[in-house]
Amino acid sequence: MSSEKAKGIIAGAQGNLMTVEFEGIIRQNEVVYLSTGGKNLKGEVIEIDGKKAKVQIFEPTRGVKCGDSVEFTSELLSVELGPGLLQNVYDGLQNPLEKIAEENGYFLPRGVYLAPLDQSKKWDFTPIAKVGDTVSAASYLGRVPEAVIDHKIMVPFGFNGTAKVIEIKPAGSYTINEVIAKLQDDSGKITEVTMVQKWPAKFPIKVGTRLFPDKQLFTKCRIVDGPFPVAKGGTFCTPGPFGAGKTVLQHQISKYAETQVVIVVACGERAGEVVEILKEFPHLDDPQTGKKLMDRTCIICNTSSMPVAARESSIYVGTTIAEYYRQMGVDTLLLADSTSRWAQALREMSGRLEEIPGEEAFPAYLASRIAEFYERAGVLKNPAGDTGSLTIGGAVSPAGGNFEEPVTQSTLAVVGCFLGLSRERSDARRFPAIDPLISWSKYLDRFYDEADSETKARIDVVRLAQTMILEGDEIGKKMSVVGEEGVSIDDMVVFLKGEFYDAVFLQQNAFDSIDTSSDRNRQNEQLEVVGEVLRKKFSFQSKEEARKFFLSLSDDLIQLNYIAKETDDYKSKRESILATVRGA
Repeated sequence: MSSEKAKGIIAGAQGNLMTVEFEGIIRQNEVVYLSTGGKNLKGEVIEIDGKKAKVQIFEPTRGVKCGDSVEFTSELLSVELGPGLLQNVYDGLQNPLEKIAEENGYFLPRGVYLAPLDQSKKWDFTPIAKVGDTVSAASYLGRVPEAVIDHKIMVPFGFNGTAKVIEIKPAGSYTINEVIAKLQDDSGKITEVTMVQKWPAKFPIKVGTRLFPDKQLFTKCRIVDGPFPVAKGGTFCTPGPFGAGKTVLQHQISKYAETQVVIVVACGERAGEVVEILKEFPHLDDPQTGKKLMDRTCIICNTSSMPVAARESSIYVGTTIAEYYRQMGVDTLLLADSTSRWAQALREMSGRLEEIPGEEAFPAYLASRIAEFYERAGVLKNPAGDTGSLTIGGAVSPAGGNFEEPVTQSTLAVVGCFLGLSRERSDARRFPAIDPLISWSKYLDRFYDEADSETKARIDVVRLAQTMILEGDEIGKKMSVVGEEGVSIDDMVVFLKGEFYDAVFLQQNAFDSIDTSSDRNRQNEQLEVVGEVLRKKFSFQSKEEARKFFLSLSDDLIQLNYIAKETDDYKSKRESILATVRGA
């Protein structure tokens, strides 16, 4: 390939999609800069036809005219990876938003691109490798402390073959651009390594051995951890109508899930919701570390008011950063809100490209794009022998809560867990509004097959409870038509058992400091009580007696959910509840 960069001019425009006539050699997904009005606007090649290329511009394109010059960079759309990603807020192109705001005010100008990582900050580097060591791609060279993470400095992922370390810096403070190691391969070529590297956003990072996700990710949300568990390194989605609590659920999971790093991608969300995230996250206490949640969080923001092309790139930028931390043996959680708006960006660009549309005008390749995104999740054993995981959870916003639309259906075909939120539960104030009648998890049976006796007992209770929920729903529908007189007392008890399980276990009070999170030991104890209630053969004399008993029992258990587990009050109340159940 010629070292001379290709150049071109604008030959046509449709919104932010430009037709560029070029001279030279270019490639798919190459980054370009469009010069207009004294500004250089960043874009990406998305289609090549002879000497014409279709280029999507990531910025507003007002004032662009035919004849404006375009310069091709010979570089793919890439993410800068290194110390300093955590505690940062980026846009869809990895521009640090806070820094841009400091320099340009809160009305962000176009054509401004800043370095994603602080170039002047010095990091305390400690070498891991030594002179003479043989290394390859993703091998550890050293470490630096980054917030609450032991950040590993690795051989660039694109490095081919093996090499010997011929020089490595001693422990000390260095900037990310200082050379910290020199490597020499078999041919004698010397490669200088810094603390920062770049990786194409649309290509997965997977240097090492992929492992089967066989461990549960505890989110401390009972309805997730119990009937609809998520695997560490697995995938899940949270579809639901507007206002059902998708974003709140994701925030709860990000705060309490047993992961070390959280990447939040606000993709096409309303500006008000994104502002809420930016205001709240820096002040949220992290229950795991005792510090701030932002210390182990990176946020990618692309609101619905920003250019649609950058909305697409935000997903890839966030995923690449998440893979980077997985590569160093860290358990990482990526939350995308929402993939529906990402899909809408794909639809818009597909329409401008005049591609043959699929269902609801989405591109025919929608399902494959969604599958590619979720397939970047997984568990990975890196060359150093450390195991990291990337769990991906995507919010889906189907219009009117219609789960039959293409984005939801394409998502359900590839994820391992479906947490469907419903308007009915949200309106009934049953939070989290995950509907137990429609939700499912493919991981439950997997965990059961390889579980110990305690976990199997837990899953047995959950399965029994789900049966009660389903049967109780049918009985409830029957009662709504024929009244309570139309069902037997035994059916009434089944209905009440289902409602009891729903009230005391599936629902959770996020405003209570105790009930907002429930660890696995507490959940096990709760399920032990629930199991005794569900299995017991009650002999009530009337439906009214049954109703009063379950109402009182539900109130007692709900109050127990608000009491700290380590207290004497908790122990005595729990024993009292068990005695009541056994004596009934």
